[in-house]
Amino acid sequence: MPRTIVITGFGPFPGAPFNPSEPLAIELARRRHPAFANVRRVVHVFRVTYEAIDQELPALIAREKPAALIMFGLASRTKHVRIETRARNVLTRLVPDADGQIPLASAIAPGAPLALSLRAPAQRLLMAARATGVPAVLSHDAGHYLCNYLCWRAAEAAGAGALRLAAFIHVPGVRRARIQHRGLALSLDDLARAGEAIVRTALTTAR
Repeated sequence: MPRTIVITGFGPFPGAPFNPSEPLAIELARRRHPAFANVRRVVHVFRVTYEAIDQELPALIAREKPAALIMFGLASRTKHVRIETRARNVLTRLVPDADGQIPLASAIAPGAPLALSLRAPAQRLLMAARATGVPAVLSHDAGHYLCNYLCWRAAEAAGAGALRLAAFIHVPGVRRARIQHRGLALSLDDLARAGEAIVRTALTTAR
């Protein structure tokens, strides 16, 4: 029976009309490699809203029962692939989500710890990404927007036993086609190369 992994990305949001995590997730489900034999890859793209994560993530985990959940999101100000190690118990009230909603509270779970660790072999994922020649770093701060919110909800699910492995990777903005973008050093092909290495390493760990 094939194992299932879920690969997620995000759609566009205010300030980011093109979110590379969406085509990246789709590409990673298409790529061929012997490591993907007997592996069922499921792609899910979240709308950048709190409601979408709260409704769709639990349903996705319950339906697919994945061996690993590998999440990608955009960090437009970074120049590296960032392997996140934890989620912070914070919400921003300064930036609305894609539906225009702003949280009423400043914490995701009032009274809960300040941070939750993600259940993933962060150092191994980092080394896998770097081995492709793509710059990558470990990160201890997933921000305070929807990427961090998804990290927190996934970490909660892992803590409750619903996930064996939950990894979140922030990717930078990318060069598109032949258009030159100042400060954007990586292409979608670069991200796909690093992303495939990360997914293969996560699969090995989740056995």
